[in-house]
Amino acid sequence: MNWLYEPWPWYVSGPLITLVMFLLLMMGKKFGVSSNLRTMCTICGAGKTADFFRFDWKSQRWNLVVVFGIIIGGFIAENYLSFDTKVNLNANVVKDLQAKGFADAGESYIPSRLFSDQIMMTPKAIIILVIGGILVGFGARYAGGCTSGHAISGLSNLQIPSLIAVVGFFIGGLVMIHLIFPLLF
Repeated sequence: MNWLYEPWPWYVSGPLITLVMFLLLMMGKKFGVSSNLRTMCTICGAGKTADFFRFDWKSQRWNLVVVFGIIIGGFIAENYLSFDTKVNLNANVVKDLQAKGFADAGESYIPSRLFSDQIMMTPKAIIILVIGGILVGFGARYAGGCTSGHAISGLSNLQIPSLIAVVGFFIGGLVMIHLIFPLLF
């Protein structure tokens, strides 16, 4: 059972992702998480007020199962398969993060300075979460999909718009972490 507790190497997880994408491609399906929001809104009756939500949501049941699997899998992994949550970071990175106020750098994947219960209830954090959620939702809709949909499914289908979107995601991430993040924190 120890193999479940450790991160899987690229030569195991990569071919598994490839196999899943190949099977989806052969079945004519497209993988993406953000499209499930549209499906759930349709199930809840949003089609009564907007044409965008008028479609056969039952054809997307398989994708809803994937999302529920992600949620259940994350819960199981966090509560039953996570014993050592230390992150193997380079010593120089740990020193740099500690100098920036992250005292628990390398202790877990989620830094308490950014994600503790006390921090999440501050007005600043709530405003950032709301604005960030709106921007991510708008961006996913505007780009025609989320990062996982474009990077995994779109690129495996050799779609040029997905390549452009993924390059944009990386540029946006770099701008965020190097320019905007230091201003916020």
